[in-house]
Amino acid sequence: MAAVLEQSDGANATVAGEYLTFRLGQEEYGIDILKVQEIRGYEQPTRIAHAPSFLKGVVNLRGTIVPIVDMRLKFNCSQAEYNSFTVVIILHLRARIVGIVVDSVSDVLQLQADQIRPAPEVETSVDANCIVGLGALSERMLILLDIERLMSGVDMGLVAA
Repeated sequence: MAAVLEQSDGANATVAGEYLTFRLGQEEYGIDILKVQEIRGYEQPTRIAHAPSFLKGVVNLRGTIVPIVDMRLKFNCSQAEYNSFTVVIILHLRARIVGIVVDSVSDVLQLQADQIRPAPEVETSVDANCIVGLGALSERMLILLDIERLMSGVDMGLVAA
């Protein structure tokens, strides 16, 4: 579980925790493993009329209707190819189940507090409030996301349960 420590300047800093890592294009991201319910192969969802382009549709997951968000389209990746590596990460966020489409899942990493750096304040396709930090692992750099905050944003088109 990712713990949060209050810094002296009042800002939150994420410390040690386990993160599921995944790829979107050339970038590698990490999300709190405790938010992940399961990982599934990509299957074409049922499209919903007038939904944003990144909201691919819904799937029936053991009786639960789950909205599927293609993170590659949401983050404006140059291409969103559906192949054998494309997976859907099913997330359990408060009272909501949501699926996110990613290029591939890498692994689960344990990050220590000294491996997490504050995110730089730059203009990105991701709301800066949704980036909790950067995980530094030898030659790898992970963008650590607050997936719950990201998925609950008004622009996501998902209605709160």
